Amino acid sequence: MSAAALRLAGALLGACLLGPAAAYADMGYAVVPTVIIYPGEEVTSANTHEVEVTNPNLAGNYAKSTSEVEGLVSTRTLLPGRTISVSALRAPYAVKRGSNVRLVFAIGNLSISAAGTPLEDASIGDVIRARNMDSGVVVSGTVLADGTIHVVAK
Repeated sequence: MSAAALRLAGALLGACLLGPAAAYADMGYAVVPTVIIYPGEEVTSANTHEVEVTNPNLAGNYAKSTSEVEGLVSTRTLLPGRTISVSALRAPYAVKRGSNVRLVFAIGNLSISAAGTPLEDASIGDVIRARNMDSGVVVSGTVLADGTIHVVAK
């Protein structure tokens, strides 16, 4: 065998041996549960960890870092060792159906507040319906970070 043929064979062998390893090195990380996480449970750094992705066929919108999923709530059962789909998570509820909240209507310098109860669970920024406890009127509003509902004019 000629020297050129040996060099070519060595290069091909090196590419075969280093190719997959090099491909795995830049595939990144994925977050996987360490225990079963049931729907409604919070995802924390205690029940998840990051693993290196080694499957080149792994597709989908999976969580790539623990900080991306920490504090979110699962919407379906997450199994240990399986990647966590971002669509399987939601923000925690800021208000719960049937709880007591403050309804606030503000326009210009006028601000009116009343006691109310949400008719559905909701996260911050969601538009929901709530019942005014004094009048019984159902209004719509946006959930704020402090748990109040900013009522919108009809």
